[in-house]
Amino acid sequence: MNGLEGWLRRGEKSPEHGDFLKKERLYSFRVGIAQFSLLFIFIALWEISSRSGWIDPLLFSSPSRIWGTFWDMLWRGDLHHHTLATVWETVVGFIAGTVAGTLIAIAIWWSKFLSRLLDPYLVVLNGMPKVALGPLFIVAFGGGFMAIVAMAVAISVIVTTIVVYGSFREVDQNYIKLVQTFGANKAQIFSKIILPASFPAIIATLKVNVGLAWVGVIVGEFLVSKQGLGYLIIYGFQVFNLTLVFVSLFIIAICATIMYHLVQFTEKILLRNRD
Repeated sequence: MNGLEGWLRRGEKSPEHGDFLKKERLYSFRVGIAQFSLLFIFIALWEISSRSGWIDPLLFSSPSRIWGTFWDMLWRGDLHHHTLATVWETVVGFIAGTVAGTLIAIAIWWSKFLSRLLDPYLVVLNGMPKVALGPLFIVAFGGGFMAIVAMAVAISVIVTTIVVYGSFREVDQNYIKLVQTFGANKAQIFSKIILPASFPAIIATLKVNVGLAWVGVIVGEFLVSKQGLGYLIIYGFQVFNLTLVFVSLFIIAICATIMYHLVQFTEKILLRNRD
């Protein structure tokens, strides 16, 4: 077995398992090559279109101008504090929205009265566009960090509550009846049955909340901030420097992807320990 063959079949338990692992890894490699090729073709067409005048370079910029502006701002130190401010607001909003939504879901699972009481309010709040709450957050928290985090929390907390509470209710009732026959109380039912069975749904909610937290923070920075990537987008639009807008979007895409992969890494650890 040569080096490449051994690498493709690493972790095999049997020859058949090795064949399966090799097939899956080759398939993943082909998908990766196709994804990279698609991105390369898109960037190449964009650059050619901009240089050839097929699209207006002033409106749509070009990959080379975006890359040049990015390195220029990075070299001058103009990007660090904007990026760090937005990432910090997003992380705080992401954690606060997830924790608050999960705690509310636990509370309404715990109390049937609370569940009936809050049900219509959750439906109304879920349907309401949270961006409309922006002026209220500015009045309540001022035009700064707290108003931006509040916007991120407002966008993610209701979705978290509904998804996590739904996962609690979908746990097989036979498991609950089984532990009840052994005298388990409500806290034991939750810790031994409900919570472990809901881990996949909670992790899925975390993945959704990554995107929602970024939306909330960027919208909040549109409204009130004097720093951050959302501020750079608005500033670039106001001075008609759309290359700056694309640079900000490029950084947001990288940071959001890193956060998403960190959640995926957490998922692997939690589910591995769970098995």
